[in-house]
Amino acid sequence: MTHVRLLTFTCALFLSCTSLASAELLALLNYESKPNQPVRREGIAIMEIDPESPDFGKILMEVPLPPDLVAHHIFFNRDRTKAYITALNKSLLHVMDLTRFPYRLRAVDVPECQVLEDLVVSEDNRTWFLTCMGSSTVIMGNAVTDKPTKVVRTSEGSPVTVRYPHGIAIHNGIDRLLITSTVKPDMSEAGDSVTVIEASTGAVLSTHRVSSKPAPSKSAPVEVMFSPHAVPPVVHITNMMEGTLWAGVWDPTTASFSFHEIDDFGPRQQGMPLEMLYNAKGDRLFVTTAKPGFVNVYDNRDPRHPTFLQAIPAAAGAHHSLLSPDERYLFVQNSLLNLEGMSDGSVTVIDLRKGGKVVGSIDTLKSQGFNPNCIMLLPNHFRGESLRAELQP
Repeated sequence: MTHVRLLTFTCALFLSCTSLASAELLALLNYESKPNQPVRREGIAIMEIDPESPDFGKILMEVPLPPDLVAHHIFFNRDRTKAYITALNKSLLHVMDLTRFPYRLRAVDVPECQVLEDLVVSEDNRTWFLTCMGSSTVIMGNAVTDKPTKVVRTSEGSPVTVRYPHGIAIHNGIDRLLITSTVKPDMSEAGDSVTVIEASTGAVLSTHRVSSKPAPSKSAPVEVMFSPHAVPPVVHITNMMEGTLWAGVWDPTTASFSFHEIDDFGPRQQGMPLEMLYNAKGDRLFVTTAKPGFVNVYDNRDPRHPTFLQAIPAAAGAHHSLLSPDERYLFVQNSLLNLEGMSDGSVTVIDLRKGGKVVGSIDTLKSQGFNPNCIMLLPNHFRGESLRAELQP
């Protein structure tokens, strides 16, 4: 379908067909050309991913992106009315209003942010925090107007550092942000620590090593997430280069975190642990490893010490994942930064009711010479049957 036809759609037509809507699973996937393609292209695809749908794997809509943006991750605000798209190649944060159709992108200049990585929004939905791996800064912004409001950086000579920040997690109940120190964008240096920041002020409080090896271990912690419903709060951390999973436990008496190793992926012949995902109850934790491509399932009833259950094969570059609303299906996006040997380009479909059996692979983007960089479930602000009816060629 051409972009011209896409622009002819109207919200009135979109809303007129809602009464006959049926169940569906629509996902947002931002993609870029594989390195062997003669013309570089980027975009965001809206795709039907329900294995039981006749439109399984079909792209229903595409939103074009600048071909030199290198769009990286997609994040939602708290009520999922906005999607934020970070970029590695430009100091631009793109915002998509998910309550207006056709979807529109608005670019937000963040000149003091280079290599935009992860973004989180405060629990009151009023402030966002953006990690900038290339400039070693964290940008605070107004989540209503989407204007940057403050640059968080460490002062020269301070023993507490924000270096190569990538992963970020927020817990407003304890007024804390945690930031991972990952790698210099050219991969020439790697961090081995997590920095704690006061969320309300942006004050940098402390830095903690997360590695079992002597410094400098270059463990490259990449993602950090708070385990749902944990009391006291617990974070989980993936060490990309060291190949380990760590936990940080909050001590309310000292108002500080202590850190320990949970699991080592090496004995299972896995490397490059990346993203984490929890089910709604929080008693299951899913961790992807990009090399050679697996998703690891943990019993997370005790988030301080999750218990490994099984490793499910995905494909090279296993990265982001999502669960269907009924938590039957797990979808794993397989591509990491167009890196050789870690960019299969597919989406693996896993049936958790069948013991983690792989029941399909979505090769739509892969077959067209693209790599998906992220996968997120599209919030159902509009009834989906009208989207299918209006967007199919």
